[in-house]
Order: sequence, then C-alpha cells, then structure tokens
Amino acid sequence: MSETEPLRATDAVQAGEAARRYYLAGESKVEIAAAMGVSRFKVARLLEAARAAGIVRIEVVDRGGVDAELSRRLREAFGLRRCVVVDCPDDAPRLRTHVGSAGADVLLDVLGPDDVLGLPWARTVSALLEALPALPPVPVVQLSGSMVIPGEHSPVDMVRAAAALSGHDASVFYAPFILDDAASAAALRRQPAVAAAMAEAGRVTVAVLSIGAWVPGHSTIHDAVDDAVRADVTRAGAVGEALGVFVDADGRAVHPELVDRMVTIDAEQLRRIPERVALATGAPKASAVHAFLRGGWATALVTDRSLATALARRAGA
Repeated sequence: MSETEPLRATDAVQAGEAARRYYLAGESKVEIAAAMGVSRFKVARLLEAARAAGIVRIEVVDRGGVDAELSRRLREAFGLRRCVVVDCPDDAPRLRTHVGSAGADVLLDVLGPDDVLGLPWARTVSALLEALPALPPVPVVQLSGSMVIPGEHSPVDMVRAAAALSGHDASVFYAPFILDDAASAAALRRQPAVAAAMAEAGRVTVAVLSIGAWVPGHSTIHDAVDDAVRADVTRAGAVGEALGVFVDADGRAVHPELVDRMVTIDAEQLRRIPERVALATGAPKASAVHAFLRGGWATALVTDRSLATALARRAGA
C-alpha cells in the first residue's frame, strides 16, 4: 500500500473503517488494531493512506471571530509573544468592544498572581475592563492622569474597577493628563500624593496600552490640544502615541514640548515593564501601530482584521 498509488478496494474499506474509528469514535490505534485483527503499525499506515487518498480531510476552522492565520503572521513578523486579530465589522464602537473583549482574554492569559497590573486611560482599555469576568489577586496601578470626556470613565474609576475584580490594592492619583505648561505639570508631579502613586509604576510587570495615531479622530490627546501643539508634535516626527509616549516612523521615542506638560509615565518607564499588551483599532492607525511594533514597544497586540491586514502588508508578511 503506497501513498502515491490508488488504494485497492479492500485497502480503501480498511482505511475508511480505521479512519472512522480513530477520528470519529476516538478509539486508540491499539483498540482499532484489536477490533480489525491487524497490527497497530498497519493501522497507522491505513490512517496515513486515508488522508493521502482524501478519505479523511482535516480542516482547521477559525471560530470565535478570530483570524488565527493573520494573528500568527503578525506575531512572527514583529517578534510578538502574543497576537490576536479579531474579525468584526469596521465601525468604531463595535471594534472597541470586540478588541476589548479579546484583550481581556489576552490579559488573563498573561497575568499571574505575582504580577502588578498597570492601566492608563483609554476607551479601548475601558472596553477590556468591561469584558473581564475577574482578575487574579494582583495590585492595580494607575499609569496616567485623567482626561475629562463626557460619558467616559476616568483612570481612577478604571483602576478601582480592576482592583475590585482582583480583590487587591489600587494605587490611584487625582491629576489631569495634560496641563497648561511644563512648570505646572512638574509641580503637580512633585505633590506627595501624586509622586507616591506614580512611584508605584516602577512595580508594574504587566501594562495595557492603547495606541493612537497622530491624526484627527484617532488620538484622544491629538483631539484635546490646539493646532499649534499638534504642529509641534508633528515637527518632532511623531506618528503615534500611547500613554503620552510619542514615537516616530522608525519606532524611536521623540520628545515634543507636550510631553513635559503631561502627568504620565515616561518612555523609559514604559520600556522597563516586562509585559506590554497593546490594543489598537482601525486601519487609519496602521502607520502608528507599525511604528510601535518596529520599536519593540509592545510584547502583545490585540487588533482588528482591517488594521492587521495593513500591518501585514507593511511588514511583507
């Protein structure tokens, strides 16, 4: 019986019986050999022949709205530890919900009882928290100040909600994300309550971040500042931001004047966090997300199919 030759009728019957017993009934090769009166080596050859002849066809089907193949390609192309690409409609609220839900799964996979979780403010991160059923008993640390957006949770709310799920401590501080000038921001960062809370960022082992593109409608920070500030950030070479860390097209951190006006962790602090789970939605963010991945700012990525396709095209994957 050769895989390159057509099966004889008797072999085809035996191969079909062996395949049904093995793949459908779940019998072992030893059990099949005993039932059919042949050796287990003959059973192995019958199963190989059944696949070669098309009697058995094995198909891997993606379920749960995840594109497994595209996830693998991006993971390998960018050296990520984890990558999940969700397949869902391209409207912003639903994208955030689906990516947030998948992000919750990734976070639960990454997070262990000895970790410290760090959270910023971001709408996609809020969607992740809403999808979490529970968390391991880990401390939760606030990584950035607040932006007042009607109908949205503040980072204090988000950190406390996560701490309620973990049943552990919450390190929070009350401060705006962006101040009017660098001196005011520096003074606020020196306040004992804020300084003590932000010092906890050094303990964080797992952080969640949301990547924004430096274009209208795709970065909350971009939309919150005036045209002069936007132009200054653009002149610095920034194509995207996450947690107030700005990067250029090559993934290098840049330092526009706006950075000095923010109350958040800095680029080096973000780099030192061992696990960084990045969330991003929408193909218009392709340049920004590509830059963050090129720069090694994320160890895991959760995104949607349209953005993932654009990233794969840029990476030649």
